[in-house]
Amino acid sequence: MKDTPKDTRGWFITGTDTEIGKTFVACALLHALRRTGVSALAMKPIAAGFDEQGVNEDVERLLAASSFAAPRALVNPYGFRAAIAPHIAAEEEGRRIELPHIAASLTKLQTMADVVLVEGVGGFCVPLGAGGDTADLASLLGLPLILVVGMRLGCINHALLTQQAIAARGLPLAGWVANRIDPAMSRFSENLAALQARLPAPLLGVVEHGTTPERAALALRLPD
Repeated sequence: MKDTPKDTRGWFITGTDTEIGKTFVACALLHALRRTGVSALAMKPIAAGFDEQGVNEDVERLLAASSFAAPRALVNPYGFRAAIAPHIAAEEEGRRIELPHIAASLTKLQTMADVVLVEGVGGFCVPLGAGGDTADLASLLGLPLILVVGMRLGCINHALLTQQAIAARGLPLAGWVANRIDPAMSRFSENLAALQARLPAPLLGVVEHGTTPERAALALRLPD
């Protein structure tokens, strides 16, 4: 696509569902990148759920973990008040999510830092309105993907279906992260082994429940 950024130093962070720790893992990856001496930024192109002060927690966490504070208009091109599906939020506010605008924002950020992470919204195929869905966004941006798997009952099916959707788009899966969102998950080791045997990408690390992004960074390795 002609609007695809040419500089692909970075990754697109997607997940098996919403509320499975994409922002947390993105922050951990930012810390891991900064430990290597590179400058790293993150963007959350679409965020839903802002308080009365106009603050979204995910956006603030990404800004705090980045090497420096990039312009918010580039970090979060589309922010919606209600914490609901983005295509519904956009419709209610009379707005349209334009994927080329997100691509242009990423291109500007890539001139500012060595690496830029892009965090998706919800899962891999969340609708964004008439302009497409998050899978279309990932295809347009052309970045390799990192899949965050929320480790809980049912995660194997969710992870494999997401990987199949990524492969159907012809996008590279650079790796995946196991995030222990359910510390009481039964047979965690067996589930982890099943995912390692079936996902055609390396496990970048296991994020333990209750840790911090700084500590989680020590347990993650960056994709090749």
